[in-house]
Amino acid sequence: MSSAAVCPGSFDPVTNGHLDVIERASERFDRLIVACLRNVGKQPLFDLERRVGLLRSATSHLANIEVATFDGLLVDFCRQHGIGIVVRGLRAVSDFESELEMAQMNHRLADVETFFVATSPLHSFLSSTLVKEVARFGGDVSAFVPPAVNDSLRAQYAATGESTHE
Repeated sequence: MSSAAVCPGSFDPVTNGHLDVIERASERFDRLIVACLRNVGKQPLFDLERRVGLLRSATSHLANIEVATFDGLLVDFCRQHGIGIVVRGLRAVSDFESELEMAQMNHRLADVETFFVATSPLHSFLSSTLVKEVARFGGDVSAFVPPAVNDSLRAQYAATGESTHE
């Protein structure tokens, strides 16, 4: 039996924590769609095209990964792709409450199951927001993101003049 799942997120930018969850999920499913959210309610650092490119670069070593985009409801994306499983990473107990609410809503709306993957302790403190903040002030985030993301962060902040890094 073939199995498929979707791993959604805004991935602004993709971190090694995201990759930990994606890689581990790719070992459990025949097909994994990494779905990058176009969230009109947020102002991302990287536009959708750039985030997708960075995701494709970071996951190119995984043969069963597809990168796609979506907006609107995740359950609609799942229906369109014939997928009934969502994979979500949990960094800490604080993630669980909101993730559980979303999982229960997705199940109620469309019978979509959510599989939670505990992030490796090596990456449990990482968030895209924290990575962007450190990079914006010139901190070295190379241990927390793929090389292409590190380069993109440095270039983005240099171009905007926001970085305080000399």
